[in-house]
Amino acid sequence: MISSETINEYLARLASREPTPGGGAAAALHAAQGAALVAMVARYTTGGKYEQHAELVQRVISAADGLVVEALRLADADQHAFQGVIDSYKLPSGTDDLKSARTASIQDALILAAQPPAQLIKLAGAIVDLGTELFEVANANVISDIAAAADAARAAATTARVNIDINVVAIKDAAARSQLADQTDGLEDKTILAADSLVGRVRGRILG
Repeated sequence: MISSETINEYLARLASREPTPGGGAAAALHAAQGAALVAMVARYTTGGKYEQHAELVQRVISAADGLVVEALRLADADQHAFQGVIDSYKLPSGTDDLKSARTASIQDALILAAQPPAQLIKLAGAIVDLGTELFEVANANVISDIAAAADAARAAATTARVNIDINVVAIKDAAARSQLADQTDGLEDKTILAADSLVGRVRGRILG
């Protein structure tokens, strides 16, 4: 599991000539870092000075911690799902029946492989939403990390979209493609706009 590896172990596997982990897992780790940064800023926004915002801050901490866990789960899920695609392409195709079975297996695997990045786009949006909620009350000394979180979430969303695209173009089932579109269309753009807006607001607050 990616979550149990050291950073060096993960990066060595990412850099190797192996298909997994790849961009999908990297996108999920972008999101995990973004969520962790939001949680960190929230934890610095506690104590007497921030008492009036305690309920909001505690809710953000709890939600952000949960998103870290979910992002790591999606990193592993993406790795596992893409391995399923690779394994399907390796199936024998020496007869018509085998060829049909291989084609069906590939299509099923591609549909499954699109699910982790589809879920990740939603998760990235949730990170930006939490950062936006926290922004107005956040400890000014760590406000730059809200922008860092937003940019990490933005990277997660855009990378996840590319990973969906590369699977969708190979999916022959129009209904499956339509379902994926319904799950994700517009969410990436919304997350990008929200992230860019939040980064701008953070920079404006820093620079006065």
